[in-house]
Amino acid sequence: MPNSEDTSLIGKLLLATPQIGDPRFAQAAIFICAHDEHGAMGLVVNQKMENVKSDHLFEQLNIEKSDAVQVQLPVMQGGPVDMARGFLLHSKDYKQKDTVDVNEEFSVTGTLEALRCIAAGEGPKDKIFMLGYAGWGEGQLEQELSENAWLVISATPDLLFKTATNKLWLTAVNMLGIDPSHLSGEAGHA
Repeated sequence: MPNSEDTSLIGKLLLATPQIGDPRFAQAAIFICAHDEHGAMGLVVNQKMENVKSDHLFEQLNIEKSDAVQVQLPVMQGGPVDMARGFLLHSKDYKQKDTVDVNEEFSVTGTLEALRCIAAGEGPKDKIFMLGYAGWGEGQLEQELSENAWLVISATPDLLFKTATNKLWLTAVNMLGIDPSHLSGEAGHA
């Protein structure tokens, strides 16, 4: 169980391996927002919801977009839990009273006001919006890690905000020096 900052995965990126065994997380990259002895919470940052466009989202939420603002805000499937709930993972240049600082590089805001600010051109410079989240109960993530279901890498703003969504998992795996073709679905323990 994590009980110190040394074992916490907050601010890390989990990269699904074939051992994950859940097709919803195939080649998923999950940014960990919270992790303690009670469990963990993360946001899938690389699974774009092709059928959900930000313009339609703004319209559904009655958020008026400034004509002068070009909003490029892909909507990601943040995970299978609470799909009606939105999260904005973003750079530290934006803060509201409900903003949670994850670490020195990333914050998360989960309010409609954040989307209103983006529509008005006043939101954070770097951002990813997602619906839903991934969650683990007590000891569940640690068990999955021991079964080699996840690779772990430090999340950086360049990796999360500047890498094309469809290349994020492969880019991160390559940064670890791993050839993805060598990952197999067979569990092995030393």
